[in-house]
Order: sequence, then structure tokens, then C-alpha cells
Amino acid sequence: MTDAELSTGELELEDRASLRRVAGLSTELQDITEVEYRQLRLERVVLVGVWTEGSAAQSEASLAELARLAETAGSEVLEGVVQRRIKPDPATYIGSGKVRELRDVVISTGADTVVADGELSPGQLRQLEEKLKVKVIDRTALILDIFAQHARSKEGKAQVELAQLQYLIPRLRGWGESLSRQAGGRAGGANGGVGLRGPGETKLETDRRRINKRVSKLRREIAAMDTIRETKRGRRVANEVPSVAIVGYTNAGKSSLLNAITGAGVLVEDALFATLDPTTRRAETPDGRTYTLTDTVGFVRHLPHQLVDAFRSTLEEAADADLLVHVVDGSDPAPEEQVNAVREVLGEITQRRSEPLPPELIVINKADAADELSLARLRHVLPGAAVVSAATGEGVGQLVDTIAERLPRPEVVVDALVPYARGELVARVHADGEVLTEEHLADGTHLKARVRPDLAAALETYLANGSLTR
Repeated sequence: MTDAELSTGELELEDRASLRRVAGLSTELQDITEVEYRQLRLERVVLVGVWTEGSAAQSEASLAELARLAETAGSEVLEGVVQRRIKPDPATYIGSGKVRELRDVVISTGADTVVADGELSPGQLRQLEEKLKVKVIDRTALILDIFAQHARSKEGKAQVELAQLQYLIPRLRGWGESLSRQAGGRAGGANGGVGLRGPGETKLETDRRRINKRVSKLRREIAAMDTIRETKRGRRVANEVPSVAIVGYTNAGKSSLLNAITGAGVLVEDALFATLDPTTRRAETPDGRTYTLTDTVGFVRHLPHQLVDAFRSTLEEAADADLLVHVVDGSDPAPEEQVNAVREVLGEITQRRSEPLPPELIVINKADAADELSLARLRHVLPGAAVVSAATGEGVGQLVDTIAERLPRPEVVVDALVPYARGELVARVHADGEVLTEEHLADGTHLKARVRPDLAAALETYLANGSLTR
């Protein structure tokens, strides 16, 4: 197959597969500043989690998900440990005794990175690195690293960088001489001079100032991109084109479902957060009505709040839709937790907007990989859900019919006899309305249809009964 025959998603997948990290070839300096620290070096990692609530199975599932995140970021998972505590230790996350045990695990496995299944405070991060003698990152930094790798559009890259910087600011710290101040006069001795007198400024303060300036610039750029997004959305609203947003947990099959319905050809990969940039495609209902279908960014348990803030405009695209298609992975051991995680993030958006969410249609995907008992249980837990397999096409036709039933319909019913000379009006009725009956007579086309108010006004001259019905 030539490059011309490949879809956009297939080309992107081929490009992503052609570039892999090779362990042992890094020439990265060991004594680095915190600004460089956000360029994570993930090669051989040990996972550590704290089980504070829920069952042991839920704790292990969370660590298994962390392992998939680490593998998606390009690392090799060597070991995973979980500690039962009432709450994380405020100093070292897992307690001083467990830190010593974890140090033994790191030495025995030869790991160079430890990943914590939670968000570490700056103090916890510093203490763990000092005691473990290896790089330590948390779940938030890991997800941000994956987003940085997978962002493709200019807007996506800006949003991810903003989230990374917001995460970095409270965690800035100096390394060695970077804490020294520039000073002059008596403070600087012989090295002082005009322009260098005074208390000076630490490297830490310089980094913080540079980062704050970059954050301000990124906010302005994203605000300008929001204007473009609002303009496009405003055109669809003005044309009264119904919109459907596909939401769901990461790797639930949202992009696969978009491809199955519209043939969009976007990237599909069995990996967490494979696609980040929203994709909007045009689709048609079986009765000919046009609507848009948007694939949004995937969600995950404990999605970093920095990402929620940075991707606010993208997530609001879902909140402004006429219908939410909520995709659930039917083959996952705990699909109900996925549903709750998605609804929690969407709930944060609606709280800020003070507007209710659009109607929700649950879609249980990957029916080909799930057993019948699990599907039967999900049908009971999620009544009214559609069961499909985007990979095989099973149930996709019925899903399209269900979406068509849930979409808002044109509100004005017209009964008109349109002359053949005004064929463009008939074409508009077919494109933008819902034709109920159509008959070709000697004087023109007799139509009974549901249309929008503006199209009803254009047809008013040719109404058969002289009035409109709502």
C-alpha cells in the first residue's frame, strides 16, 4: 500500500512507530536544573502506590493502569509495589521504612526511575529523590509527558505545555550553585560592579520569572485559538447543524467508533491517550439529516486538574453538543469506574458553566472482546445502552439509527407545493430538513416536511394550507 492510499491516522501511526526510545544511549546530564527536569527520562521504572480506600482489586487495577501509562510513555516496567495506609505519608508518601524497602527494590532491579501512583507534593518529591537516589515522578507528570508526546496540532501542543508549566511552578527548586545570587559592590567583592549591586536574584527566581512569562504568552495564544474555535462553532449553530460529541475513558475506542461511523481515518492505536486533538467530521442520519460528530480527548482516573484547565475549550465542545455519545470499554474489568471517572470530569465543566450536560447515550464498545456474562451485567447496570464493536462493525448500524432518534428535529412542519422552477428550495429541504412525504405533481413538488424557521419562511409563499405547524 502506497502513502497515497493510507489514511491520515495510518500515516501518523506509522510515523509514531518509527521513532522509539533506545535505553542506554542518553547523554543527559545528571545534575540538571528544574526547568530541564520536566523533560522526563523514562527507561526502566518501578511503580509504587498507596492503598487508602476501596478494595485490594481496585488498588491493583490502579497500579496496572499506571503500568500501561508508563509503557505508553516509552518505559519498561520492572516492578510494582502497593502499601496499605490510612493516608499517604506527608513527608515521603509511603513512610520512611517503606522508602528503605523501595530503595532495595530499585537497586535489585536496576531501575533508574520511580513512578508514584498519585500526585506528589514538592516536599515528598524532594525527600524521595534524596533517599532513593533515582529520578522520581508522579502520575500527573507521567500523564503530562504522554500528552506532550502525542499532541500534534498547534493548539494541542500549547495546551499541553501550559499544563506542564502550571504543574512545574510550585515544584521549582535549585541544584547546587543555582541557588547563588548575582550580587555586586560589597556583596560581590572584586567581582562586583555597576549594575550588579544589591541582593541579586537566585537562579530559582530567574526560572520562575521566565516560566510565568511563558505561561502568560501561552494563555494569550490559547485564548486566540478559542476565538477561532468559537467562530467555527458559531457557524454550525447559525446553520442549526446538530452536533454529537464522543466522550469516554482513554482507549475505550472513541476514534475507532468515529472511523466506523464516518470513515474519518483518524489514528487508532491500542494505547492510552493515543489521540489528543479533537476531530470533527460530517455525518448523515439514515433519513438524510446532517450532523457533526466530534471525537474528544480521553479521560482517566485522577485526570490532572492542570489538563482540565488547559483543555477547557476542547472539553466545552462536548458540553455544548446536542448529544453525548459516552463510549465504555466493555472488555475492561471495571467499566463502571470508567463511567464515573468520565462523569466526574464532565461535572467539573458544568459546575463552571452553570449549565446542565447534554443528553447522554451510553455505548458499550469492544463487544467482540467481552464475554456474554459481562455484557449482560452491563446492560443491567447501564439500561438503554447500545452494544457495539467498532472493530467488527457489529451494532454500528443500530447505533446510527439511535443517534438519529436522539438528535433534535426541525420544529416547523410545512405542507408546500414548490414549483419546479424553485428546485433549490426542494434541495434545501432535503439537505437541512426532514422530508415526511414527497409527491411530484403537474404544478410542482408537493412536500410535507419538518424544517427550520428560516427555511419555513422561504417556503411560506408556496404553503398549501397557508399556515405553519409547530
